[in-house]
Amino acid sequence: MRIIIDINHPAHVHYFRNFSKIMSQNGHNIFFVSRNKEMAHRLLELYGFAYEDRGKGKSGKIGKILYLIYADFKLFQIARRIKPDLFLNFLHPYPSQVARLLGKPSLVFSDTEHAHLHHKLTVPFATKIFTPSCYRISLGDKQVRFNSYMELAYLHPRYFKPDPQIFSLLGIGENEKFVLIRFVSWEAAHDFGHAGMSLQNKIKAVRSMEPYARVFITSEGKLPEDLEPYRINIPFDRMHDALYYSCLLFGESATMASEAAVLGTPAIFIDNDGRGYTDEQEEKYGLVHNFSESEKDQVAAISKAISILSDPESTEEYRRKREMLLSSCIDTTRFMVKEVMDSQVLTANSNNVFNMTQ
Repeated sequence: MRIIIDINHPAHVHYFRNFSKIMSQNGHNIFFVSRNKEMAHRLLELYGFAYEDRGKGKSGKIGKILYLIYADFKLFQIARRIKPDLFLNFLHPYPSQVARLLGKPSLVFSDTEHAHLHHKLTVPFATKIFTPSCYRISLGDKQVRFNSYMELAYLHPRYFKPDPQIFSLLGIGENEKFVLIRFVSWEAAHDFGHAGMSLQNKIKAVRSMEPYARVFITSEGKLPEDLEPYRINIPFDRMHDALYYSCLLFGESATMASEAAVLGTPAIFIDNDGRGYTDEQEEKYGLVHNFSESEKDQVAAISKAISILSDPESTEEYRRKREMLLSSCIDTTRFMVKEVMDSQVLTANSNNVFNMTQ
């Protein structure tokens, strides 16, 4: 098969990289098309994947509408040349819209319930939408639920082995406790109307945790002068090692909260909408602690962080919780491979349609 995987965010590289290696080893041809967002291109290069660039994207509602037109046209041109049998991506509209134009199957993964605009622009054109079983909403007959999380496509023990050299990269001793704090830019389409933590509470969080552990901040945007000295400075591909060995993940990123959870690191996630998967990781496994963006909850989140950091048994406790999670979830990459291979009937039936568009 010839498969186009369209990347819209750096996390999507991780979602599909092990799938791509397995499929390539079995004689299939994988073609990456990628938006130039943050480190997406650098990650593709790191893992040895060739790709075609479809631009940086735009911010704001008007900018995103204009970029939708551009991205569809760019991807259509690429697909006409590559002649793919199948399009695969994480929830965003361009591949499914182009796949419909070319009469090809489009398989889409999603775990973000409140991405309402992307749902409206993607679901009508997609062939199937795969979501974790804990997904809060129904997407209709095209939806297929699976008992796992996107993060287990790359952080499952089959694919990820933590490297303790991260301590030397951080400049700390192996027995020294440290915390990761994550702030986001709130520029994604599903982030409109969000503000995140106040600057005052960001500073308060750092100051409150410092007596218990070294604090490192990872941020999508510029940090205020008071917090810039805390910015983490490690190779961009070593963040998962840091997550595994940290004693807490605190912040505004759902993906990093779930990454921490599947690695057995306690996570505090602050967001008004939340996610079905972080809800389940709290209710079923106790690995994530969810809070809203309200002032009251921001303060409560900081208090919860101190409670975890001051508990000498927390590391072992959360490692045990991780084992419970792993024992009840499937390998997401293996699920992807099975579903794509099962789709060969769809791709065979679509070949004549594609030929008619030449």
